[in-house]
Amino acid sequence: YPSPAYSPNSDGNEATSPVTAEVWAEHSVWPQDPQFPLALAGGVTTLQILPGSANLIGGRSVVLKNVSSRTVQGMKFPGAPYGLKMACGENPKRVYGSKGRAPSTRMGNVAGYREAWIKAEDYRDKWQRYEEKLAKYNAEKEHEDDKGPPDKPTRDLQLETLAGVLDGRILVHNHCYRADEMAVMIDISHEFGYHIATFEHAVEAYKIADLLKQEGVCASMWADWGRFKLESFDGIEENIALVDHAGACSIVHSDSATGIQRLNQEAGKAMAAGRRMGLDIPEGQAMRWLTLNPATALGIEKDTGSIEAGKMADLVLWDGDPFSVYTKTERVFIDGALVFDRTTGLAPTTDFELGERRVTQ
Repeated sequence: YPSPAYSPNSDGNEATSPVTAEVWAEHSVWPQDPQFPLALAGGVTTLQILPGSANLIGGRSVVLKNVSSRTVQGMKFPGAPYGLKMACGENPKRVYGSKGRAPSTRMGNVAGYREAWIKAEDYRDKWQRYEEKLAKYNAEKEHEDDKGPPDKPTRDLQLETLAGVLDGRILVHNHCYRADEMAVMIDISHEFGYHIATFEHAVEAYKIADLLKQEGVCASMWADWGRFKLESFDGIEENIALVDHAGACSIVHSDSATGIQRLNQEAGKAMAAGRRMGLDIPEGQAMRWLTLNPATALGIEKDTGSIEAGKMADLVLWDGDPFSVYTKTERVFIDGALVFDRTTGLAPTTDFELGERRVTQ
């Protein structure tokens, strides 16, 4: 959802069917969105753009570098795997139940996931059989009663994305609030043989932190959002710290046009909440909630997320303690290039921020 927030810009949810795995978030990205420079001023070098959470399966996500570009292709993080947005709980059953169609219950949600994955398995197997037959045909020097190579199956964009998940090429990022539902989604992933990279929001992740560690699933969480709807009523400020304390992968995320500008402060709040309850959280560990842990969840940890030789020089310099509300981003480097400098005023500017200019003679 770019700014300004008008209906012509509302491109986050393809809320026309419970399963819309065929859509790709990158085709809704507006490179001139003025929120990109604002995020850069807050020290954000890399972003994951996900479809909305109205659907059981909402489509592909895309990982972008926060650089100025005329096209979304110029922003795409080189080699980053695609993600798949899924959503459980209240959102899909509310959106489609209100339209008089399935799903309208949590059990309807689960039936919808399983139906989609069964179709994806059949599609994947069909293509595997075709590729095996084609390889055999190409390997034969002579073809008796040659009828030509095997017929190529018809592509299905929706099932193609889901098959990519089953093959491990596309990572699952699953909107989920309640602990019991996260456990159900893990059961479904076991049934169909895919891995969940992250649970998004994960308000009750602290209740199953040991399970998340066991499964190698990250939790991408708010610092202190809660009680804004029934699913979030058990949200606690110690959530991020407790998940981290259990040895699971904690991530501070935004899901907010204002929060993305202050992720360092969000991490500071989460660290302080953990320390108040007696957890010893080194600042270096809390910084991982913003750096290496999200890079790991996005499958780009070999390229960014920590300061190491051979990695991209995606660096942020602060003018003080990065967890302080008084601290500001001083300089931001992406791929080693200085792209933001508060001391000199270097910063990208969008057409929207420049505004209209009337030319008079």
